[in-house]
Amino acid sequence: MLYFRSAFQKVITVDTTAPKSIYNLQFGLVCASSFLFSASFNMLIPELPAYLTSMGGAEYKGLIIALFTLTAGISRPFSGKLTDTIGRVPVMAVGSLVCFVCGFLYPLLTTVVGFLLLRLAHGFSTGFKPTATAAYVADLVPAEKWGEAMGIHGVCFSTGLAIGPAIGSAITAYYSINILFYCSSLFALLSIVILANMKDTLPDKQRFQLSHLRIHRKDIFDMRVLPAVIIIFLSYITYGAILTVIADWSAHLGTANKGLFFVVFTMSSLLIRFVAGKASDRYGRTIVIGISLCLLALATLMIAMAKNSALLMAASTVYGIATGMLSPAATAWTADLSDPGQRGKAMATMYISLEAGIGSGALLAGWLFISDYSMIPFIFYICTALTVVAVLYLQFLYKPRLQNPVA
Repeated sequence: MLYFRSAFQKVITVDTTAPKSIYNLQFGLVCASSFLFSASFNMLIPELPAYLTSMGGAEYKGLIIALFTLTAGISRPFSGKLTDTIGRVPVMAVGSLVCFVCGFLYPLLTTVVGFLLLRLAHGFSTGFKPTATAAYVADLVPAEKWGEAMGIHGVCFSTGLAIGPAIGSAITAYYSINILFYCSSLFALLSIVILANMKDTLPDKQRFQLSHLRIHRKDIFDMRVLPAVIIIFLSYITYGAILTVIADWSAHLGTANKGLFFVVFTMSSLLIRFVAGKASDRYGRTIVIGISLCLLALATLMIAMAKNSALLMAASTVYGIATGMLSPAATAWTADLSDPGQRGKAMATMYISLEAGIGSGALLAGWLFISDYSMIPFIFYICTALTVVAVLYLQFLYKPRLQNPVA
């Protein structure tokens, strides 16, 4: 198989100036900040569909995620350019600051239009922070440990994703949706406090100028990372569909806590990330990615065919293993393919494809599902087919360039 063969055709390029261990204070701080950030925005997800429905906007459920990812994608070229000019830490701080402000605005904007506009604004948070964070992590550790580092950082980020929905549902049940919004702001504020104690890794930082916001065509997309872009786009369509309909599907199948699916899949992803990241360093990115895509296709089939909560949680476990393998390997692969001087742009390009995939999946799921549960299996059959397309691309169409590092 091509992606198995290509893994042994590459030589890892090691940055001898980088620290030899990934376990240092700066790495710990960025992981802690990412944990709080991911919990901040993801604790809202399970409750927003019902919240929007209560305002009379049930038909706009698909826009909850789609609008969020739209502005996240639009902001990526800006965050990528700023990451490579003014520094990693300031760009991360902007992302957390947006989450902090939006949490206080949700209780004030109580119309459907106001809510949707706020979702647009909220998307800038994930457009900025993950881009700079990925570049920061790649700067901190040697190239031969990128997979391991991305895996450990992903554990922290994913723990926030897992804890967030469970906390969000509990807060809403025992208190109110408004208290949930304020808690989201608190988590974002703590993330900012941590960032204030972090040293930047960009060697030649520039003072911010308005000219930095002028985006040229070459700033938008890094063609070097196109293979990773294709895989990430196709695989994250499933995640957009899950974010849009899985809370309703869980409740329909008898799950008491609508955030439980997220907890199960994230916890299972945590168990595999350590191993998957190191495996991609040792055996090659495309080997791990290929296996993860096969598991992802299996997971979407299981979601589509689930008849009760237990089967859905089993599907969630497989989905977690798949994403736990895919995420660190794909992020490290992007770093491998990128030019060191344009790492911010490369990461921004990767996240543009990720947001485009999530947004497309959300729009697809929202369009097909408007309280018609019979359509949910069909949605995930489509996701299965698209994942198979990703496998076929990696197997038959991807042509590795020998001058790149691990493939």
